[in-house]
Amino acid sequence: MRKALILLVFIVSLASCGSARKAQVLYYWGGESDGTTRYERLAYNNFHRETPQSVCDLVVLYEDLVKHPGGLCNKPAPGICAEYGYLLLIPETASAFTEYATSEQKAIFTSGDFVTYFRQYGLELLQMEMEYYPEATTFIMPLLKKFSSR
Repeated sequence: MRKALILLVFIVSLASCGSARKAQVLYYWGGESDGTTRYERLAYNNFHRETPQSVCDLVVLYEDLVKHPGGLCNKPAPGICAEYGYLLLIPETASAFTEYATSEQKAIFTSGDFVTYFRQYGLELLQMEMEYYPEATTFIMPLLKKFSSR
């Protein structure tokens, strides 16, 4: 009887193992390759060794994450709108994008005046962060006040 019980526990434990099916994720981070997401690679690359091209690549990635959120929640991951908005509100971002972005990267946006467009869109993204994640209001409101007064 004891052997049958041990065998039953063993069979049940094997049956409880997860399937080979890929687990659903809550948020889309730009696809995976080599165990890292595009977001992880581009954000690390930009903040580790910032170049005008890395800024352009990061802007395009953020735009994709905001416009095509995916995942089970079907909204941008927490912090993405805030990070993207802040990046767009830094004046050097618009000048780098104007000068170094490829024509394909520039075509993503409806306006060619990136200074004005990025400023307006950056403020909208900070608002979006608070709408999606009200708990972020404490952190976002000072940024909105700072950048709105400029």
